[in-house]
Amino acid sequence: MKWLELHLDTQSAGIEPVSELLGDYGIDSLVIDEERDFKDFLENNHQYWDYVDEDLLKEKRGKCRITFYLQENDAGWSKLAQLRIALSAYKKQHPEYSPLLLSMENVADEDWENNWKQFYKPMEIGERLLVVPEWEQAKPSERVKLILNPGLTFGTGSHATTRLCLTALEKHIHGGEKVLDLGCGSGILSVAALALGASDAFACDIDDKCIGVAYENAALNGIDKTHYTVRCGDVTTDKRLQKEFGGDYDVIVANIVADVIIALSTQVRPFLKPGGIFLCSGIIDDRAEEVKGKLIEAGWEITEERTSEGWYSYLCK
Repeated sequence: MKWLELHLDTQSAGIEPVSELLGDYGIDSLVIDEERDFKDFLENNHQYWDYVDEDLLKEKRGKCRITFYLQENDAGWSKLAQLRIALSAYKKQHPEYSPLLLSMENVADEDWENNWKQFYKPMEIGERLLVVPEWEQAKPSERVKLILNPGLTFGTGSHATTRLCLTALEKHIHGGEKVLDLGCGSGILSVAALALGASDAFACDIDDKCIGVAYENAALNGIDKTHYTVRCGDVTTDKRLQKEFGGDYDVIVANIVADVIIALSTQVRPFLKPGGIFLCSGIIDDRAEEVKGKLIEAGWEITEERTSEGWYSYLCK
């Protein structure tokens, strides 16, 4: 039997919650290599050493690694695909556990990517959308086809938070809308809005890799830069970026995390035209009431609430 050896790097504070996340996917046999254990070994075993190489100290500094194994078969690759998608969302929800870097021993990146791709299939979402991976062929359909290559960013349509947003967008995009996508990831939400009939969209993300991925996904759907702009920056603090947004948006969508949504609740109103909507998602269930309260406190009326798999989205006016 062949096995895939996986390594997941995190912070010391992330060891327990990340282990619980892996447990949710049936991954319970873990090997944990923590910097604190290394320091304890050095402190309590002076009789075995009188010099520690500086490069070794640097290698161990701040490093906590969880190692686990999956069978190298379809079931193992499928579980890895699910975990990879879940980790993308988890990174956004818990930046304090960074880097949350998942790597594989002795397997080339291209092999990993190609094996992962076979488990990402066309998905019908809501009543109008069909999300199709770039490498897949979908049967003819009356649904609006959204072709997507997520690359290494968050946003495949598989995660509940993305589906919640897409379901709301297809209901509220009727044609000609101007859309602002905050925390765009792969660009799936803004590209979907344009595919559904929106006239223009501006998207941004704190991760600069998202620029190329979002533009690529737009191009896959026949959308060029005359109607789509993607930028990198922190939407809550970057004044230059906020100035470039402009205003008069019909729809602002933010599929980020609870804390950022709370911060945005007092900031995005000036970018929205009268009667426009603010759609926010990425809210885990144990913070849903808190976020709802902050939105109402900031003067928003929550007109639609959606939930799926422990995640919430709110549509506000």
